Amino acid sequence: MPKTVADLREMKGVEPIAMLTVYDYPTAMALDACDLDILFVGDSLAQTELGLSSTADIGLDQMLHHLFAVARGVKRTHLLADLPFGSYETPEMALEGAKRLLDAGAMSVKLEGPRYDVVELLTANGVAVMGHVGLLPQTARRYRRQGTKVESAARIRKQASQLESVGCYAMVLEFMSHETAETITADLTIPTIGIGAGPACDGQVLVSSDMLGQYESVPSYVRKYAHLYEATKKAGAAYREEVKRRCFPE
Repeated sequence: MPKTVADLREMKGVEPIAMLTVYDYPTAMALDACDLDILFVGDSLAQTELGLSSTADIGLDQMLHHLFAVARGVKRTHLLADLPFGSYETPEMALEGAKRLLDAGAMSVKLEGPRYDVVELLTANGVAVMGHVGLLPQTARRYRRQGTKVESAARIRKQASQLESVGCYAMVLEFMSHETAETITADLTIPTIGIGAGPACDGQVLVSSDMLGQYESVPSYVRKYAHLYEATKKAGAAYREEVKRRCFPE
């Protein structure tokens, strides 16, 4: 059975949480067989799958389109979905959007930044919410490491603490000082899941297309576990050659 929110909370300090993004049905089926803890339909699909310039360029309807496909392939893993940019400008908008994500197959939702009022309303209505502090791609003007100065580290720590107090069951820490992430992880009673935030977090998340090497260039904190860009080029070239030489079909 998929892990529940309670299961994930109990993993803090016991077992690291392994989380990956997923955007399509065949990848969902493959990753669902890997005994991961969370599969995440994130708004990063705007850039990695649709070629858009920013995660802010995708709306709720597009997120639902991908979530429906992923949900058909996920049977064993906790399925988390992003509330995209513009879908939680008010708590009421957020609740409507979250309900649509849950109806599409998500078990919990994630949102970015210190939206305490939104989290309070969602959790009061039975929606499990994962928070997200540090680098916030939906609104960031520049992609730079967060929490490297005393003031910014204190601000992020305060945000994480308040998000926990209003009901978040876990927290993404994105692209921040490893020391800041370690301190936040120690401060909170809920699990932290890092991306570019160092090894001290309670879990890790990567964008699956980065981890699978579907692009030549990936962020510095990514480890490629496969090299699908090169494999796809090689397969495509081999197919073309065999068609041109009338070797396929035999």
